[in-house]
Amino acid sequence: MMQWIAMITMLIDHIGAVFYPQVEELRIIGRIAFPIYAFAVYIGYKHTRNVQKYIWRLFWIAVLSQVPFMAAFNHLSLNVVWTLWSSLLVLLVLDKLPNRLLGIPIVVGAGIIMEITAMDYGMYGLLLILLFRYFQGPILVLGHVLLTALYIQLHSSSVQMYSVVATLGIAIAQYYGAGFRLKGPRWIWRYFYPAHLAIIAIIRWT
Repeated sequence: MMQWIAMITMLIDHIGAVFYPQVEELRIIGRIAFPIYAFAVYIGYKHTRNVQKYIWRLFWIAVLSQVPFMAAFNHLSLNVVWTLWSSLLVLLVLDKLPNRLLGIPIVVGAGIIMEITAMDYGMYGLLLILLFRYFQGPILVLGHVLLTALYIQLHSSSVQMYSVVATLGIAIAQYYGAGFRLKGPRWIWRYFYPAHLAIIAIIRWT
């Protein structure tokens, strides 16, 4: 269920961003999507049987999405799958460190690289995934609120606070023991992002 919510709200967000930028309600709805994708990356990493295949799969989705992303939004930056992929690499590195304190410079360094390379959501995305890794319940929601408040200060994007609604939903689902398992064809979940961007780009330029 959650993956369908993520895909639908992301589609609404991107339609709003490209074709109806004046309709803020579409962007508000779209804030629901990214926390679900961030949570899905953590859950995928936690449960995958082959992390190397998972890393390569995200990498190729990021590559496949890049041209449609730039064409749809008409700007030069790296799509959000690069953010998810980079965060996945950080998760892997953190698990291999002999001391947790060594993870601090890793996270900071990765976040800076993500910001310099203009990845969508950048360090914010990485830190949100780490919140899902280390916290649950009220602490998770509070952490997301504080992280988003800082993001708003830096990026002047007040609608981002609505993303906390998704994290609240995830925290409630975790409390009641709900699992997050992919239902339906996996190819839809994996390739919806580049496919819908390509369609939006085609419509925009024709």
